Amino acid sequence: MLSDTINLSTPALSCVFRATDGLALAAYGLPGLPWALPSSGLFAVEVDGQRIDGRTPGLAVADVTLREVPAGRRELTVALRHAEAGLAIDYHLALYTESALIESWVTLRNSGSALRRVTRIDSLALDLPAGSYERLSFTGSWGLEFEPERAAVTEREILESRSGRSSLGHLPWFALTRDGRSLLAGAVAWSGNWVVRLEPSGAGLALSGGLHDWAFAAELPPGAEIVSPPFVVALAAGQELAAISTQYARVGRRYWYPHNDLADRLPVEWNHWWSYEDKDIDEAVFRRNVDAAAELGVEVCTLDAGWFGPSDADTHWYEQRGDWDMVNMQRFPAGLRALSDYVHARGMAFGLWCEIEAIGKQARLAADRPELVATRDGAPLGYVCLGSAAGQAWALATLDRIIDEYRCDWVKLDFNLDPGAGCDRADHGHSPGDGLYAHYRGYYALLAEIRARYPRVVLENCSSGGLRIDLGIARQTHMAFLSDPDWPEHSLQCFWGASMMLAPDALLHWSYCEWSHAEHRCQQFDPRDPALQPHQIDYYTRISMLRRFGFSQRIAELPAWVAARYRAHIADYKQHVRRFVRQADLLPLSGQPQRFGAGERWAAFQYSMPDGSEHLLAVFRLPGAELGRAVAPLRLDPQRSYTLTWLAEGRVEQRGGADLLADGLRFELPEEGSALVLLR
Repeated sequence: MLSDTINLSTPALSCVFRATDGLALAAYGLPGLPWALPSSGLFAVEVDGQRIDGRTPGLAVADVTLREVPAGRRELTVALRHAEAGLAIDYHLALYTESALIESWVTLRNSGSALRRVTRIDSLALDLPAGSYERLSFTGSWGLEFEPERAAVTEREILESRSGRSSLGHLPWFALTRDGRSLLAGAVAWSGNWVVRLEPSGAGLALSGGLHDWAFAAELPPGAEIVSPPFVVALAAGQELAAISTQYARVGRRYWYPHNDLADRLPVEWNHWWSYEDKDIDEAVFRRNVDAAAELGVEVCTLDAGWFGPSDADTHWYEQRGDWDMVNMQRFPAGLRALSDYVHARGMAFGLWCEIEAIGKQARLAADRPELVATRDGAPLGYVCLGSAAGQAWALATLDRIIDEYRCDWVKLDFNLDPGAGCDRADHGHSPGDGLYAHYRGYYALLAEIRARYPRVVLENCSSGGLRIDLGIARQTHMAFLSDPDWPEHSLQCFWGASMMLAPDALLHWSYCEWSHAEHRCQQFDPRDPALQPHQIDYYTRISMLRRFGFSQRIAELPAWVAARYRAHIADYKQHVRRFVRQADLLPLSGQPQRFGAGERWAAFQYSMPDGSEHLLAVFRLPGAELGRAVAPLRLDPQRSYTLTWLAEGRVEQRGGADLLADGLRFELPEEGSALVLLR
């Protein structure tokens, strides 16, 4: 056992605990700038109606361990025991030595002889010092992801999702500015229901949260345990959000995100969906577009929904979800392996869409395998309960067969329903009140097993677009799809918001798509419109090039000049841009652009390599903006001279670092104009 004082401080973070008579903070914050009071309980659980936190009398420290695996990540585990309650509580804290970022979570085990009922488990509980607090958070719904909320914290606030999907409701991320001098950002690494509570008190502001206690209850028999999702917190001085987001991105890239060769390449993708929804796709159409994709330089071709179910041209994908053993042979008479082989023969990777959790109303699966169905109060919820052993085994066998039989290189995993509080069946191996928790633990285990069996296969996370984006699923999949719509303002708004929590290389969004059924008033792009101008094509495409990108257009029918423009942009992305997306720090140089004409009307971003040797500026003039603007880059050396190269334009000039920092770089662009500038 270590000493009673546990000092985990680094040059970037002050973090000291006292491990006598329970567990308490001695210090937490930036050096010289505290962010928590010593009275903090650190965590909180409620068992059989009794609240227990690090300050609860009768809580004894049994052991303290500290390990560093892998290098740079230090994990503290404090084993706490409450003999009277019959509970063993392991408090965990992970620190990342090159940042001011921590993760906090709890393992709760029934060490007694009677059943225990857990109704709340907060991964983090801190008492923040007195001050003037301003909150930034985001709400999310379909097509309205990353809608900002800014407000002074003057009364009790609850940020939450109760939909069963992490980013339908609020997004599981927030930032607090205190006295305009320093920042705290928090994120719950969980894909289901979560909560963050901000509660003003006489001493300051109480912060707590993690797994949502709404409609939750876990029954623990003797020896059983439950693990809470991590609550991730990062601190920074000043008010610049990039000081926080770069910490999340650097730690994510190094420690959290899965990696493989194809995913790390950031391949350019074509997906058929918006141009050929469901019954509009067939074998001949897909092959024609595969040929066009190869000519453009695309690297992945993905067959989205529409491939499965009865062999009927009019069958609807949503109703057939779950019948993954059936290929619609009327649409794909040669089968999917033939399509996969065709894509591979053209030198590209093959992707396939699957909503492995879902059960459509007309799917045979529910009748054939009723033991898999998640229900609540006896009514089916429309998904396979992965909290059951049978559900996990079926899902693993199904994905195993799909990936192997069709030689998939990429699997797009969607989820188009709201499970709410989740399954309450008594025969699934979980408690009636923790079915959703068990489902997500099962889903994470499924994804981890698939990655272990198929280490070269890329897993894409999607949920009605961007309704399940969080740091929990980011540890199991290679990227998150940002949103179904992708018109330019919306795309920029989503990217700005998502990059607060996830690195750009963990994000995927397509260029302005061509929707075959354009009910959405803003989703009206037509690449064959005779009024379309080259600078507009550049603007639409470059916006998507800020992260992982691709196309969902009828690329086999593009005008020659549009295809040539796409080919050039794809080449620029491969040669110049994606290494910045993969390695560099992202620095927003403007506020968040917003859809429907709101927010910032010039959008500017800077990618900076960590060693400061190279930078990439991406600048966009949105409709309604003034003609010109000076954009001031960051992190330049005032003593050095820089070579500026405008991609696609070929213009090159020399500028001094001090001059650029002081006066910026002047851009005069048409509406829907853009520029990409390399600085070396």
